[in-house]
Amino acid sequence: MNETYKSGFVALVGRPNVGKSTLLNYIVGEKIAIMSDKPQTTRNKIQGIYTSETAQLIFIDTPGIHKPKHQLGDFMVRAALSTFREVDLILFVVDVNEPYGQGEKFILEKLKETNTPVFLVLNKIDRMHPEQLLEKIAAYRELYQFAEIIPVSALNGNNVTTLMEQIIRYMDEGPQYYPADEITDHPERFIVSEFIREKIIHLTEEEVPHSIAVVIEEMKERKGGMVYISALVLVERQSQKGIIIGKQGNMLKEIGKRARKDIEALLGSNVYLDLFVKVDKNWRNNRRQLSEYGYDQTHLE
Repeated sequence: MNETYKSGFVALVGRPNVGKSTLLNYIVGEKIAIMSDKPQTTRNKIQGIYTSETAQLIFIDTPGIHKPKHQLGDFMVRAALSTFREVDLILFVVDVNEPYGQGEKFILEKLKETNTPVFLVLNKIDRMHPEQLLEKIAAYRELYQFAEIIPVSALNGNNVTTLMEQIIRYMDEGPQYYPADEITDHPERFIVSEFIREKIIHLTEEEVPHSIAVVIEEMKERKGGMVYISALVLVERQSQKGIIIGKQGNMLKEIGKRARKDIEALLGSNVYLDLFVKVDKNWRNNRRQLSEYGYDQTHLE
């Protein structure tokens, strides 16, 4: 191993829908975080692992920081803020095309409470004129003493190499925490449930996405290498159940078809996916249910 091998932990923080998951997926070279144009898609902290001959970086993609309206929202925000004290570097990701607002102000106030170096990552530069970008950089420079300010386009990879070089420069020498071929520390069940949730977010009405949880009840290999997966989709209202099932079950079939494609790519095998929909009223405000569905809050107390 290289004598000057570097490693460390990096948090991606920012308002909802600024492109954190897109950036994470681009860096690790594979889809591990779900992407959507709807805000608050990421709910748990997702770890993506980047390994090269000289460094290993563990990225933590956090839920978008927003004003919570229920216990699930509170969990998401506390999960994001808890990373500030767990990492070696923070990437504050901003959509350059969005005006500076209360969300950014709130995050900057929280960042001022930490001694961890912060990079400002100005994302979606492919949609902005260079002169406007320079104005944006100057404005943010007045607000906080960033270690680095790096404009990128996570969608097409513009300047991401420069970002990675700078991140590695800030890291100390350290061990390789994970095998070189590992890109996430999350179990397959978690990623599978996220893929299903992503398809529901893409295909359903505005009111449905934040009211759903997906629980993998069974996942096992059967004869011939086929993987059988049984997943439960939880919603809060009967009307939402109707939307997800759709007329003659067509919506549920389409969700299953699209999710199966991603899951098969992840597992490298044929998949039989069974989807069931259940109404569980007000689960987002029930601590026991939140924990049961994968949003464990004990470590955030």
